[in-house]
Amino acid sequence: MTDLSELFGPIDIYLFDQILRGRIRPGMTVFDAGCGGGRNLVFLLREGYAVCGVDPNPEAIRSVRGLAAQLAPELPATNFRAEAVESSSFAERSFDVVLSSAVLHFARGEAQFRAMLQGSWRHLKPGGLFFCRLASSIGMADRMAPLGDRRFRLPDGSERFLVDEPYLLALGRELGGTLVDPLKTTVVQDQRCMTTWVVSRLG
Repeated sequence: MTDLSELFGPIDIYLFDQILRGRIRPGMTVFDAGCGGGRNLVFLLREGYAVCGVDPNPEAIRSVRGLAAQLAPELPATNFRAEAVESSSFAERSFDVVLSSAVLHFARGEAQFRAMLQGSWRHLKPGGLFFCRLASSIGMADRMAPLGDRRFRLPDGSERFLVDEPYLLALGRELGGTLVDPLKTTVVQDQRCMTTWVVSRLG
């Protein structure tokens, strides 16, 4: 019997949903903008996807390179680079899928948020899929304490850059994208909210 935890690793369940629905398919190129140690890449590496990623933490890049060497030894180590999301050195419009999972809400303010978002989006091919999970105020706006510049203190004590529905919809239009799924938000026991934003690039 297949060990699913070994096959998929600690993948984001909402990213797993995109794979199950056939939106991320074999042969596609994938860019993980803020890949960390590669928790969302185990299945993709195992299945031979052409995967690249950046993370500003050199230790995280050492970890993901080690993971790739084990699961996909044919991939060059240079596919994973210790670089900021907003200024990565990969080519523009060169990936079928761009992942941004629990990354953008660490922005220090709106200027950095937009730079990180644009730095992720610019790598996406026309027709490509942008998968993003990030903290939001959707469903709990009255519980978030504003700190200025779209940053808030959450009931769990953390401080995050938060989006809401109108803001995300406006960003999608600015980027030249269209929603693939309706926005979906998980409220985590009255502590925080995480929204899944899946957009296709029109041109």
